[in-house]
Amino acid sequence: MKLNLVLAGAFIAGLALPALAQTTTSYYVVQDAKTKHCQIVDQKPTTQEWTSVGPNGVVYHTRTEAEDAMKTVKVCTND
Repeated sequence: MKLNLVLAGAFIAGLALPALAQTTTSYYVVQDAKTKHCQIVDQKPTTQEWTSVGPNGVVYHTRTEAEDAMKTVKVCTND
């Protein structure tokens, strides 16, 4: 009986883990094409007004990673 409960729990956890993995947030460092100011967003830019900066299409997994990367980008202007 306990073995059945353990197996059922493992099965449910196995189904739930991929769904949890898809809900992680990705961060992008983007630059406004007109003002040249950069910011961090959680959605990939899809318009011509914003362009990704940094290495070719890099995606950051935490906001802290994106903030650290934005400090090293030379094309972003500072106020």
